[in-house]
Amino acid sequence: MLSSGTEPVPEPAPTERLARQLIADTCGRPPADLQPEHELLGDLAIDSPKALRLLMDLEDQFGIEVADEDAASLRTVADVVAFVQEQAS
Repeated sequence: MLSSGTEPVPEPAPTERLARQLIADTCGRPPADLQPEHELLGDLAIDSPKALRLLMDLEDQFGIEVADEDAASLRTVADVVAFVQEQAS
């Protein structure tokens, strides 16, 4: 029982955890520092070469294919997590 009266934060699903880890590896930050609203380009400094590496890592790890039009819509951490969860299910 927590003395502060707050509920424990649930653990992220394995898919989310791995997606966040891949993003963290790409931008050089710990996964715990990533917020859903962080923009890949602006907040996390993931430039085009890093973004390409991230997309290839996502494809390899989850066995998915990221089309160019889908890649263009992945702007935030939350976008990437939602996309991977949808594609990997």
